[in-house]
Amino acid sequence: MLLTGMALACAACSQEEAPAEKVVAAAEEIVAPSPERAQATGKWAPQDTCGKVAGAVLFRRQLAAAVEARDADVFAALAAEDVKLDFGGGAGRAELRRRLADETRGLWEELDAILALGCSANKQGGVTIPWYFDQDLGRIDPFEAWLVTGEAVPVFDGPGADAARTDAVSWEMVQVAMVDPEMARQQAVLPDGTTGYVALDRLRSVIDYRLVASSRNGRWRITSFVAGD
Repeated sequence: MLLTGMALACAACSQEEAPAEKVVAAAEEIVAPSPERAQATGKWAPQDTCGKVAGAVLFRRQLAAAVEARDADVFAALAAEDVKLDFGGGAGRAELRRRLADETRGLWEELDAILALGCSANKQGGVTIPWYFDQDLGRIDPFEAWLVTGEAVPVFDGPGADAARTDAVSWEMVQVAMVDPEMARQQAVLPDGTTGYVALDRLRSVIDYRLVASSRNGRWRITSFVAGD
């Protein structure tokens, strides 16, 4: 089971009372289930290749427990002091805590989403979450690439509620040139080159939030948690 609220509170003592290293050390007592290997089918279905990376399983247990408990102190303690947060200079544990506390950003929900999308052992010896972000997309433009999240997701011949269902796709990459957030369904180019409409809430941009972590001086740290490019 995940760390209880009382134990997590002890693990995440105030930053004035305990330095980050002590918070992480306490967090190492977390007992949580190992990330389960996804059973979904489809070319881009979540996979887990991180189990072979030394220390990654324990780190991901700590990460999952902190996210489930919505504990910004423990989560920030698992981050590097210079953790990268955007491409405009945003960085650091203090800024990470501030952003986690900003409900308009919805970062806890973003973390929920990426933790369910697999983990890739990256070429730098660390891990990349979600799994698909570390894969070769081939000729797909990452700015137009969207992952269909789910199995047998319906494809329609139009955006309206009366549109006919023409196909279904499972964990595939589709191309969406222009997203209209006001439309429940988005026009997408499917892997076979045909065009159809897919529910927006089943699409995830390839360059949406992702997390990269690696071992530094024997301790695992989040080195970046960013979106965009």
